[in-house]
Amino acid sequence: MTKFKLKLVSLLLVFGFAFGMATDVTANVFPETTTTAQASSKVSASQKKKIAAINASLSKKQKAAKNWIAYHESRYSYTARNGNCYGRYQLLKAYLHGDYSPANQEKTANSYVAGRYGNWTKAKRFWQSHHWY
Repeated sequence: MTKFKLKLVSLLLVFGFAFGMATDVTANVFPETTTTAQASSKVSASQKKKIAAINASLSKKQKAAKNWIAYHESRYSYTARNGNCYGRYQLLKAYLHGDYSPANQEKTANSYVAGRYGNWTKAKRFWQSHHWY
């Protein structure tokens, strides 16, 4: 009976290893790609209009601080990824509620910063001392 158990365990280990290697290989051969319009790196004219309207109430100083954070978080990329964070401001994906569009990222980032720091210059100051916001 012990020989049978040993063979069974060996078989399961070999199968588990082979399956793990196969999934690792397929993940490298067939990487996950996003082909939605939201994931496009170019911002459409309508998105630009929405973004301008969203940021219209910000002062030059606030816009400068917001841009500074965008540069340091993602180098201005609306499609940047880092774990559970996404986009220009590296917001948690949960905050974006599945809408990764540039306009939604701008609106959500403004809401997040207003609620947590009060304004973008305070968020920048926090970022400079902690390297996150």
